[in-house]
Amino acid sequence: MPVDPTQAVGALVGEGTTTWDSGDVILYHLAVGAGSDPVAPGELAYCYEVGLKVLPSFGVIPAQGAMLGLLGGRVPGLSFNPMLLLHGEQEIEVAARPVPAAATARSVGRVAAVYDKGKAALVVVEVETTGASGEPLFRNRFSLFLRGEGGFGGDPGPRGGEPPPEEAPDMVVESPTLPQQALLYRLLGDRNPLHADPAFAAAAGFERPILHGLCSYGVACKAAVDGMLAGDPGAVAGYRARFAGVVLPGETIVTSLWRRGDRLHLAAATKERGTPVLANAVITLR
Repeated sequence: MPVDPTQAVGALVGEGTTTWDSGDVILYHLAVGAGSDPVAPGELAYCYEVGLKVLPSFGVIPAQGAMLGLLGGRVPGLSFNPMLLLHGEQEIEVAARPVPAAATARSVGRVAAVYDKGKAALVVVEVETTGASGEPLFRNRFSLFLRGEGGFGGDPGPRGGEPPPEEAPDMVVESPTLPQQALLYRLLGDRNPLHADPAFAAAAGFERPILHGLCSYGVACKAAVDGMLAGDPGAVAGYRARFAGVVLPGETIVTSLWRRGDRLHLAAATKERGTPVLANAVITLR
């Protein structure tokens, strides 16, 4: 059986140590659109090492290496074609306040759940990232659809999500992306050719290489922090979103925002095509 939850759940996916400094943080911020006005104080705070602040979504970067073991076929109970994997959702819990601009951290990834979605298996990989002294920094959950691997008779998992309020948004933020945005984001470690190679993208059914879903995730996070949280990344305790569609580099991501108590609801779409990008997205506030 290619997918066997009894073997997979709890299995180690990967582990490793990551070191980052202000240069890595600044590269991440540039890759999610910071610095569009290089003399604006709010933008410079993301792009200059003096007084550097760190977006909470940066926490996906040190975690991503610990989940890539899923692609190597080494996880018991999970045999699948990596070409058919889709990143469906992302959730991060942020323990660090503030997120350090320089650190050495250890990440350990394990299979937290496997659900049967009929035509696909949904695998949730949970990655715990701790600092040099063992202090918690982030907990990431990567929800990955393995197309063609469903139908094994397992738990279908929780239903639905958390759609935004029906009222008009409290704020709408437009975030233009660069034509080379995906090439920038690749430098953070995700070298999937889908985001760089036109022939590979065409074989996958896209007219051109597409933007990383986690790049759009970071763009919307920055829009929320700057637009609704007075530029304070430390106000974010958690952030989750479902990837609902693709962005072509050079398009503008339009993020709609609603604040309801200690929760910030988000929805993102492309301005040019009006297609959804992120759905069921929520930021929990401290």
